[in-house]
Amino acid sequence: MSSYKEILLVKRPYDRKIGPHLFESRQQPIPSAGEGEILIKQTYMSLDPAMLGWMSEDRESYIPPVELGEVMRSSGIGEVIQSNNPKFAVGDKVMGMTGWREYLVSDGNGFNKLQPGITEEMALCVFALPGLTATTGLYNFGKPKKGETLVVTGAAGSVGSIVGQLAKADGLRVIGVVGSDEKANWIVNELGFDGAINYKTDDLEAKLTELTPDKIDVFFENTGGPIQQHIFNRMNTHGRIVVCGMIADYQSEQPSPGPNWIPLIKKRITIRGFAMPDHWGELPQLIEKLTPYVQQGKIKYRSHIIEGLDSAVNGLNMLFSGENKGKMIVKL
Repeated sequence: MSSYKEILLVKRPYDRKIGPHLFESRQQPIPSAGEGEILIKQTYMSLDPAMLGWMSEDRESYIPPVELGEVMRSSGIGEVIQSNNPKFAVGDKVMGMTGWREYLVSDGNGFNKLQPGITEEMALCVFALPGLTATTGLYNFGKPKKGETLVVTGAAGSVGSIVGQLAKADGLRVIGVVGSDEKANWIVNELGFDGAINYKTDDLEAKLTELTPDKIDVFFENTGGPIQQHIFNRMNTHGRIVVCGMIADYQSEQPSPGPNWIPLIKKRITIRGFAMPDHWGELPQLIEKLTPYVQQGKIKYRSHIIEGLDSAVNGLNMLFSGENKGKMIVKL
């Protein structure tokens, strides 16, 4: 009997470190689709920083944790290879929550077909969580206006790169914070950002002052870390801070202290944290907002593809070390 591999979460990352000791691999018989169901062979799987939170015991977060003994949670793309559901045909490419496994059976709820002309890579880099997150945070809470200045951290990442390109298309001055000269070159010379700061090598305060002569109106925060205070201190009156992620602190024993709140009063700054599960009901509007930018060639992307389900743990660690260059994807 043919079998497939799946990876279960079996321990919590209590030391905030990700390694093979947290997971267990097992072989399962390939199932058949039942009445109203589809059998999906997963072909591409997304890796995201949020997964560290999904592994933790935190039950006050925006989404329940993965329970021990369950297949590790992830989104992905697969091909329908058997269908007893009239909404799906054999050969359809579908995207949804797939998990760390090679095959799965679903009733089709939560899965959407890829439209003609949309590759798996484009779907995961733009129309999946990265693009939807960028669009939600920027427009719902950043409220960008032409002529303003936006600073985005994690600017070469899957979310940050799209935030910056959307803002540039809307006529803002965009500065990105990255962790290497290669990434700085990419966001400036390929994506069209107005400037880049390498938080590992630049004089943060001096470089930020140089690149934001009119100070900062919108701060899209993906990483936390030492530059956060400098950006906060250069916010304009009525500035907006959108807090999407804090990847620099996810594995820290002692997270960085936040800024003093007195400037929030003096400058009437708005700070808003958000998470995508609150906005799933807005997906049609978000896709409608994002699609014209893609069609007009204003959104570029790059992916970092690794091979095989067993590479997922190493790939996830690359997100936290900054070794990845683009959206991290596992090809199965």
